[in-house]
Amino acid sequence: MKKQSYSQTVPARNVMPISLTTMVQAAMVAAIYVVLTFIANALGLANYAVQVRFSEALTILPYFTPAAIPGLFIGCLLSNVLTGCALPDIIFGSLATLIGALGTYGLRKWKWCAPICPIIANTLIVPLILIYGYGLMIEGMTVLQCFGYYCLTVGAGEIISCGVLGMILLFSLQKYKGRIFEITK
Repeated sequence: MKKQSYSQTVPARNVMPISLTTMVQAAMVAAIYVVLTFIANALGLANYAVQVRFSEALTILPYFTPAAIPGLFIGCLLSNVLTGCALPDIIFGSLATLIGALGTYGLRKWKWCAPICPIIANTLIVPLILIYGYGLMIEGMTVLQCFGYYCLTVGAGEIISCGVLGMILLFSLQKYKGRIFEITK
């Protein structure tokens, strides 16, 4: 009896190979995200109630390429680890950025919607991290009141980071998108 090879016994799956360009773009996005977070952190803008992470402007990049999605997630994860964030922040803060990036990619047909998902994801998730991950309760306020307050402060920072800086970045990159971003499917 003839022995079958592995490739003959396992049915082929429809898996799209990841191109080298896609991996390089994702790595570059992650690296830039980390550097920008360190700059914001050095200026005292990257953590706590009001967060204006310059790196969050990059959450509009999935508008141009899906390679930015893993890049943003990995960049946020690394940034949170390297800046000494609490474990809930490392996990759920990074997931908030991932959700925002997926939303940006999903809404890429509508340019003005690019920053909406990152703003919403971070505005709803980060206050919970502040309350339950860091125990940042404001004296005399209930959990719900603190959540509302942090939604306002984090939301304001996200509007600045994603809405204002992100859209400036989007319009700046718009005319060079064919040269910067490989057309990926």
